[in-house]
Amino acid sequence: MTGTPAQASYGKPVVRPAALKPGDRVRVVAPAGVPDTRLARGIEILKSFGLVVEEGEHLYDKYGYLAGTDEARLADLNAAVRDPGVRGIFAARGGYGTQRIIDGLDLAAVRRDPRVFVGFSDLTVLSGRLWTATRLVSFYGPMVNWTDSRTGPAEAESLRRAVMTTDPIVLTRDPAEPSSAVTVPGTATGTLLGGNLTMLQASVNTPDLPDLRGAILLFEDTDEGPYSYDRMLTHLRRTGVLKGIAGVAIGQFTNAPVTAGQWTAAQAVQDRLGDLGVPVLGGLRIGHGVGQLTIPLGTRATIDVTAGTLTVQAGVK
Repeated sequence: MTGTPAQASYGKPVVRPAALKPGDRVRVVAPAGVPDTRLARGIEILKSFGLVVEEGEHLYDKYGYLAGTDEARLADLNAAVRDPGVRGIFAARGGYGTQRIIDGLDLAAVRRDPRVFVGFSDLTVLSGRLWTATRLVSFYGPMVNWTDSRTGPAEAESLRRAVMTTDPIVLTRDPAEPSSAVTVPGTATGTLLGGNLTMLQASVNTPDLPDLRGAILLFEDTDEGPYSYDRMLTHLRRTGVLKGIAGVAIGQFTNAPVTAGQWTAAQAVQDRLGDLGVPVLGGLRIGHGVGQLTIPLGTRATIDVTAGTLTVQAGVK
């Protein structure tokens, strides 16, 4: 393969799924953890968009901490991928389990008929595999297991606009977010890739981790201490994953403990990223915290640290 690293990484054309429209069939599946009674609220919200919502056959299965056996969860995912009438696939819940089934994803079906995929957290491995194998844009947004106190009307509208309109998406740094303290001045443009930091680290040396050369790396996490952010970013640095990135966009540090006299999560991350020589913009409402917004992964994005903005091209066509 020839060309610069960025050209080598992004030589294949980006695939945008068709925007969802009222009347489209969408399928809710559970590739990871077990959904609960909050699922009904998320289905109600999808229906309010005018979508026809279907449930995966094994959506309410349970197998230990997983939403059914690996075979059942994969069957639901592949059934949705293979059904030409299903125009969008929404993850019921994160938690854990997607990496147990991702190698069985019917990538040929994805290539034949690209469609909208929405999920975050543990679903990072699905977004990563869709990108590395098919260059399909996916959407990092709320699960169908919906909590109104965390994701209210504005966040529902963010989800709707991301998957049903071709408007560019602009997120503005929120100074109330702990990650807003992480900052390295500058502007940068590149393909927005990433997701949950724990899952990105777990994807090293697998087909799920995108080539980040020339990219804007996005990450967020929940229930992790400052040393955990340090450990994960240090590991990514040592493996060479962060070499050649254009910039970093940081979402929410949800439930990160603060201990007097020790680094906060933001201070640990600043220490690990501050010497990379690329712009870093923290404070974005992406992730597990209150006010989670939806963004596409795989489209061109620009961070402007002075303006405090992340501007992302539409993920649908």
